[in-house]
Amino acid sequence: MTTAPTAVHAAPRTGRLARLWRGRAEDAPWVRPALLALLAATALLYLWNLSASGYANSFYSAAVQAGSESWKAFFFGSLDAANAITVDKPPAALWPMALSVRLFGLGSWQILVPEVLMGVGTVAVLYAAVRRRFGAGAGLIAGAVLALTPVAALMFRFNNPDALLALLMTVAVYCVLRALEREPGSAKWLVWAGAALGFAFLAKTLQAFLILPPLALVYVVCAPGGFVRRLGRLALGGLAMLVSAGWWVALVELWPASSRPYVGGSQHNSFLELTFGYNGLGRINGNEVGSVGGGGRGGAGGPGGMAENLPAGLELPGRPGGGGGWGETGIGRMFNEAVGGQISWLLPAALLLLLAGLVVTWRAPRTDTARSAFLVWGGSLLTTLAVFSFMAGIFHEYYTVALAPYLAALIGMGAAVLWEERTRWPASAALAAAVAVTAWWAWTLLGRTPDWLPWLRWTVLVAGAVAALGLLFAGRVDRRLGLAVAGLGLAAGLAGPLAYTVVTVNAGHQGSIVTAGPGGAMGGGRGPMNGRVAFGPMPGGQNPGGGQAPGVGGQIPGNGQAPGGGQPPANGRPVGGGPGSRQAGMYFSGGPGGLLNGASVGTKAKEALLKEADDYTWVAAAVGAQNAAGYQLATGKPVMAIGGFNGSDPSPTLDQFKRYVAEGKIHYFVSSDRMQMGGAGGSSASSEISAWVTATFEKVTVGSSTLYDLTATK
Repeated sequence: MTTAPTAVHAAPRTGRLARLWRGRAEDAPWVRPALLALLAATALLYLWNLSASGYANSFYSAAVQAGSESWKAFFFGSLDAANAITVDKPPAALWPMALSVRLFGLGSWQILVPEVLMGVGTVAVLYAAVRRRFGAGAGLIAGAVLALTPVAALMFRFNNPDALLALLMTVAVYCVLRALEREPGSAKWLVWAGAALGFAFLAKTLQAFLILPPLALVYVVCAPGGFVRRLGRLALGGLAMLVSAGWWVALVELWPASSRPYVGGSQHNSFLELTFGYNGLGRINGNEVGSVGGGGRGGAGGPGGMAENLPAGLELPGRPGGGGGWGETGIGRMFNEAVGGQISWLLPAALLLLLAGLVVTWRAPRTDTARSAFLVWGGSLLTTLAVFSFMAGIFHEYYTVALAPYLAALIGMGAAVLWEERTRWPASAALAAAVAVTAWWAWTLLGRTPDWLPWLRWTVLVAGAVAALGLLFAGRVDRRLGLAVAGLGLAAGLAGPLAYTVVTVNAGHQGSIVTAGPGGAMGGGRGPMNGRVAFGPMPGGQNPGGGQAPGVGGQIPGNGQAPGGGQPPANGRPVGGGPGSRQAGMYFSGGPGGLLNGASVGTKAKEALLKEADDYTWVAAAVGAQNAAGYQLATGKPVMAIGGFNGSDPSPTLDQFKRYVAEGKIHYFVSSDRMQMGGAGGSSASSEISAWVTATFEKVTVGSSTLYDLTATK
């Protein structure tokens, strides 16, 4: 009598598992197992050696730690649980990590596993988007290309906002493609697309809107239904986007400034200023007030910019004399030595396949979903590509992860369309050209690291050449032989990215500026401005008044030479001044695989800060968010980041800081030159606070750290 219920419940469970494994009845038996294998392989790849990155970017990890302890810090994205100042982005990307830490405790895996899940989710959504119109094979190719893109393997294992941004942008494109399929339900899918873009804005502000023009234009032109109805549904999607992004913005702007944290990255405590200034137009024209690379009238290289303060023998990249603080702009930027290995392996092929796909579908009806898909994914790629190529403000190589889903989709779709047309000479020639140009470009990229896997370079070139020749003829003669040749071409195209990805997941990456591949592994990450900013070894391998430089013992790779060939600053001092200097000088010290990371805090310093810690709102204060982050993560107690990330925000002012000290809210001031940035055009508050502290309070050396006891005057 007791076994019957068990049998009744077991059958549906078995049926659900069978359906999960089998997939749709109309699919071939291999389709669902292949998808599950792709997702499992992506998860295993991204989880491999995950803890090697530690807290990854300490700047965001400190905010995650704060959000796990204070719901107010969680909501605003504060850097500390006492809510002094926020990160310089909205907080949506922090929320999944903060919830994970709140549930499972603070640690590397608790912070980074949510990012891995976002990567697996992005691959799944991309597969679903491509397979609906172009088949499972195309979806699997697209998913594999995305998973093996080096910069994707980097950022889906890292705690910057770009992982959530890439996922939500892919979801938005998927929803728009669903809205383009048929009129019933079109409005619903546009609302979902708008919601995805709105939350993407809450991850990385205006970058989420880069693909709005192509998405809106393609929908208005190609969607089913009358023109007026199309406009109405598009407006409904826009309203959903406004609501999903605007609720948080409205609350922050309307919240009394006296009872919320200062908005980091702004000069006037305004999120709107941050959105349209430092994170908006400043990224385009380079005039980012308070940035280490901008703020002057001509950006980093113009009057008031960083270039004016560099010593003889050092210059910013871009043009002789220090122009272009974040690298040369122009159409070749995505292919240069700094960026090419991150994203561009299959970029020439994607552009070629985009063109081929549009040619094949050119005569299709207005509402043809295949052509619409090429226009949506291709438009998203080209728009983002253009902005990244020509933006004069802050640009880091890892930004290019945003391109990866668009690029991967075009590879999968284009290969599928041309394969169906392979019996025609133009299609087989286009396929062969895509394979050939990919092999040549991989040969070029691998040639930039000639001592690393030299055999791979020539293997890819030969295999690609053989596959390209085979595609001209084999596919027209025998399908099985054609599939074998196509498989060889795909393997040749993915060999280079796979090798870079394996190197990436085998190494830890820490700091604010990280890169994928052999150039970004274990301390080889490029510095700001593509590695040509001045920095050098600190005396005795230590930071003045601070802890050891994590992972590198305070020494800079290359025998103390500044990357790019310049000499390091004398005695490892920051270029342009000492503690609190407003000049654009800085000393960068990063852990493995990156720069601008939090300090390594010794046991004695940690014990000093924890002593009587509960008697203070902040156990310490430090100039710059990365300085503060290292001490906060080490102690688990709030540490005030004076001046925000760059030390250039007017938070707190000298008068406010004096009041905090008088009220007994801060115990120590951490003295450190290891990231003393005076962002051009920013506030001088951090300089004034540093000068007042050093002149007023007793200096205490604790282990390798120099602290000022704010309870003991001289």
